[in-house]
Amino acid sequence: MTEKGELAFSCPLPVAEYDRVQLAHGGGGRMMRQLLQQLFLPAFGIGKPDAEPGLNQGACLMPGPAHDSAVLQLADGQRLAFTTDSFVVSPLFFPGGDIGRLAVFGTVNDLAMAGAQPCWLSAAFILEEGLPLPTLEQLTASMQQAAQQAGVRIVTGDTKVVDRGKADKMFINTAGIGLVLPGMELSPARVRPGDVVMVSGDLGRHGIAILSVREGLELEGVLPSDCAPLHGLVEALAELGQHLHCLRDLTRGGLAAAVNEIALDAHVGMELDESAIPVAEPVAGACELLGLDPLYVANEGRLVAFVAPEAAERAWEILQAHPAAVQPARIGQVTAEHPGIVVLRTPLGGSRILDLPAGQLLPRIC
Repeated sequence: MTEKGELAFSCPLPVAEYDRVQLAHGGGGRMMRQLLQQLFLPAFGIGKPDAEPGLNQGACLMPGPAHDSAVLQLADGQRLAFTTDSFVVSPLFFPGGDIGRLAVFGTVNDLAMAGAQPCWLSAAFILEEGLPLPTLEQLTASMQQAAQQAGVRIVTGDTKVVDRGKADKMFINTAGIGLVLPGMELSPARVRPGDVVMVSGDLGRHGIAILSVREGLELEGVLPSDCAPLHGLVEALAELGQHLHCLRDLTRGGLAAAVNEIALDAHVGMELDESAIPVAEPVAGACELLGLDPLYVANEGRLVAFVAPEAAERAWEILQAHPAAVQPARIGQVTAEHPGIVVLRTPLGGSRILDLPAGQLLPRIC
């Protein structure tokens, strides 16, 4: 915790190995990727063929470590998407949302990125002793309103209370199940050279909204968080069928983390046009003041889409027409050159590498 006005950024250039968990291991960047690939995925055998498919009524179709949901093939051919997420955002309330709304929409969006129609959620609460009950009532009501907006039901849950000082007011864990839409095969592995890269809206709103409240900053014209469900937009994009290759929501680590992870998993390069990437003026101004790059700042209602070139115009029409796409943009394309590396073309005609985030600039952003 920090006093208002004291920015608590952790080192952006951490060393590669630690013997203890660091904040950056949860930041959505290089260290989090290492933690997943070197510890969690091998420990749980994720990515390996199911040894006993009868136990789960089918095969587990893993699209790769950069995806946020598992896709489960049932015996009758139906495909389910299954995801889980935890929310520790501080503060609990922020411009444009709160931890309850964020928990619902964050889980809904993870399911949507797998091409699924979200259906059911669980909600588990870790509460600190002394949390005011009116605050808890307000947040659970917000969760229910968000669930109704997203067309999902919260059907099960759990509650634990810990001693005063052993948690920061309230943490929420969710899990979600959705039905994968027919014809949807979304995976980083399907991204190909020539694919057009599009974003659904302007970037960086959520992270700056959180930071402005948490640190008590007097930032002029700061926009509310973009916290919103994206499943309706994904349903509209489903018209593209097999031409829609991959989707990612741009949460921790922002656009930079998402495109780098996909480039690494797909063994492709990317070339993005910095001048085409939409960033609202108040967000750009706040980032300049704070020394942040908006391409690394978290969003909670934006996605990046990778579309086959023959379907790019139709995808663009869908984005422009859909209310969930606010200031969409075509920002670049996938290339066979420099696999695993994302190159950003600058407005002055130069270029720079857009790397994975190395540290944790904004902890507890979601």
